[in-house]
Amino acid sequence: MRDAVAIDFDGCLCVNEYPRIGAPNWAVIAKAKERQAAGAGLILWTCREGQLLQDAVAACQSWGLTFDSINESLPDWIEAFKNRPRKVGATEYWDDRAVRLP
Repeated sequence: MRDAVAIDFDGCLCVNEYPRIGAPNWAVIAKAKERQAAGAGLILWTCREGQLLQDAVAACQSWGLTFDSINESLPDWIEAFKNRPRKVGATEYWDDRAVRLP
């Protein structure tokens, strides 16, 4: 099964200026594109909804970043596990508020 990378929007893909769209974080965007080119599926993982979510997706597209899924597991993961839980399934979670536990 391919890797799935769930990436937070505010504070990770861009500077956190919620509800506005902050300046893009080019280093994170470049790494995401690199992972996608290597075969990983990208998931936009955000609390934004409605128009705010549409604005985030449009911003990412303007930065050259597209996603295989938005706020849910990759379609091939959903098929493989035969479920669609509220928790997004991923092999990696990129978030500015992450805490790494030993």
